[in-house]
Amino acid sequence: MNERTTLSGLARRLSALPPSVGPVRLVAVDGHAGSGKTTFSERLAAALGGAPVLHLDDLATHEELFEWMGRLREWVLDPFARGEAARYRAYDWVARRFPPEERELPAAPVVLLEGVGAGRRELRPYLACLLWMELADEGSWERGQLRDGPELTEFWDGWKRAERAHFAADPSRPYAGLLVLQCTEGYEMLERHPKTD
Repeated sequence: MNERTTLSGLARRLSALPPSVGPVRLVAVDGHAGSGKTTFSERLAAALGGAPVLHLDDLATHEELFEWMGRLREWVLDPFARGEAARYRAYDWVARRFPPEERELPAAPVVLLEGVGAGRRELRPYLACLLWMELADEGSWERGQLRDGPELTEFWDGWKRAERAHFAADPSRPYAGLLVLQCTEGYEMLERHPKTD
């Protein structure tokens, strides 16, 4: 399938799902760091007519790579459950702090949640669908390191350990309804029967 057909078909399918938190169909795009989640999410958002995308990198910190669930619940899930727009502060990875300025995330019909751990156990009850970017983890880490440059080598070494530990304790892939494979041109979607909690 070509990318346009695949993404437009997926967009129609996601839009037809029942809401999962308030009026929102929250769709998670999970996978290893560097696996292409951000690019895929941007393209899927466009196919959805401009769906909002929340990047989990905005909620994580240097000290709390995977301990962002409290912020996500308070800033995003609770407002969505009330049918309200979410407001959150995006972590500044250079200044190493959350700035005072808030960003708004509308309670749109479909909202994409993109990042490593987006399909975690604690989040799955809020998801309409979980997508997994199907790439070898070592290859994806390599891509991430090439993207970020040598000055972040130390960060990536720590990240690899943290990511391995996270997925060992709380794997997402077995619970994904679709595996997304990046092809030479576009994407291929593999439907599967996900595990349930």
